Amino acid sequence: MSVFVKHGFWVLLLTLISCSPQPEADLIIYNAGVITLDDARPTARAVAVSGDRIAAVGSDSLILTYRTAKTELIDAGGQTLIPGFIEGHAHFMGLGQALLTIDLRAAQSWPEIVALVDSAVQKSDPGTWIFGRGWHQEKWLRPPVPHVQGYPLHTSLSAVSPDNPVVLSHASGHGIMANQKAMALAGVNRETATPDGGVILRDASGQPTGIFLENAEALILQAYRRRQGELPADARRAMRLKMLRAATAHSLKNGITGFHDAGASFDDIDFFRQAARSGELKTRLWVMIAPNERLTPDKLKRYRMVGAENNMLTVRAIKQYADGALGSRGAWMLQPYSDRPGTSGQNTTPMDSILKVARLAYEADYQVCTHAIGDRGNREVLDIYEQVLRGDISRRWRIEHAQHLAVADIPRFADLGVIASVQTVHCTSDGLWVPARIGEERAREGAYVWQKLLKSGARLANGTDAPVERLSPLKNYYAAVTRRLSDGSVFFGDQKLTREEALKSLTLWNAYAAFEEKEKGSITAGKLADFTLLSANPLTVPEEKIPAIRVLMTVLGGSVEYKAPGQN
Repeated sequence: MSVFVKHGFWVLLLTLISCSPQPEADLIIYNAGVITLDDARPTARAVAVSGDRIAAVGSDSLILTYRTAKTELIDAGGQTLIPGFIEGHAHFMGLGQALLTIDLRAAQSWPEIVALVDSAVQKSDPGTWIFGRGWHQEKWLRPPVPHVQGYPLHTSLSAVSPDNPVVLSHASGHGIMANQKAMALAGVNRETATPDGGVILRDASGQPTGIFLENAEALILQAYRRRQGELPADARRAMRLKMLRAATAHSLKNGITGFHDAGASFDDIDFFRQAARSGELKTRLWVMIAPNERLTPDKLKRYRMVGAENNMLTVRAIKQYADGALGSRGAWMLQPYSDRPGTSGQNTTPMDSILKVARLAYEADYQVCTHAIGDRGNREVLDIYEQVLRGDISRRWRIEHAQHLAVADIPRFADLGVIASVQTVHCTSDGLWVPARIGEERAREGAYVWQKLLKSGARLANGTDAPVERLSPLKNYYAAVTRRLSDGSVFFGDQKLTREEALKSLTLWNAYAAFEEKEKGSITAGKLADFTLLSANPLTVPEEKIPAIRVLMTVLGGSVEYKAPGQN
């Protein structure tokens, strides 16, 4: 073929491309400060959407050429448009339930909590289960009186709720306080054996205090589940739908368009799929199968789905638990706790069981996402991953929390291709008491070491662990870039994320951690049209003004699903 023929071919091809019809925009957002998080075009002024996809990104003048008589136009008023936030680790139905129960996070003493329960009892029928969540004994102004190991006794709680079973979840989710009625319904008494991987806290006479930690929680919660199982199917579905709607609305209000659900049952997954088909689900869910589900190759094959229901539901991960939480001294440590030398935490799931699940997941092409907070918990999980992956760094297996690491294990994340799925807000929420738990040296060397992980070549994901913490990406962002504690001090500031790193950790990096970086996480033509409009630019606003940034609008697949009050 001559050079002239070749030249003519390319001229014809370019002519055809230039003459191809420009897609008509269903939505145009213009006059915006667009942070794309796309290195090829970091900033822009406008975005055009066709269907549920981004059609073009560029200047106002360019993007407005996509306008037709049917195009919805949104003038952003110069505000900041970013990719929709992706929540990297939280509990969707747990969040919905927490939003419908007593919020104990602001309580500063045990008597205050008892008063809140007393008020709820007055509004409830006898026999109704009463739930609350968010208490943390380390954050109270003073220890309860009386107490065992810093935890209150159930007596004052039981006195105000004699006819209602009460369960109050610890902020960490790794412990509960149950009143006498709940313990009686569960058949728990002085003779009840402590389950493996759990703690029934007892007083000097051997009686349960009402505190059940880690695996011991199940003793009480099983009684509640039995009661729920006795309800009519319609009543159970109505309650679940109420929880889903609450979690969805709360997610959209916080600018969240994608949500990594850290543990859902097969029954929950079926419910999510039905909700997506009916249009009730308006948050894209990426789901880890809960650790207590019975797993078989056939069942994993049947439930594995990627981008199902118009990209609303993906199931391709399995959740496991290696240990508990630091607040309950359940995190599994290599050395004893500094403030309680008699314990090094707990292994909540036998490691040979996690190994078996990991092998099953590898064969079924699932990610494994294992909860590990203590340095020994992290080491044991890394050992299992290394054994199963055998040098395959493409699987994007995750350690959820990766909170306290031995120095020698930090580079292993990158070496094994393991993602550290962290919660930056845990650092600022818990940092005041962490050095007392594990000592100053261990805290400095291995607690919340985000920069050490990044510099070793590891990848991070970032979430809030809601309802453990508030579902607020902006609060999480502030924690990531400041590490500032409630007393104004900074928790080992050399480990802060830069502002760009922090924003990517809540968007693009979370998309990567779910194998979804080609669909989500940046404002790039061809990706899903998921956006969050903010009242200020998080990359440039003065640090002290970051907490004042508001979510003005949330767009999912080109549809405006949330507008802040007063927003046109």
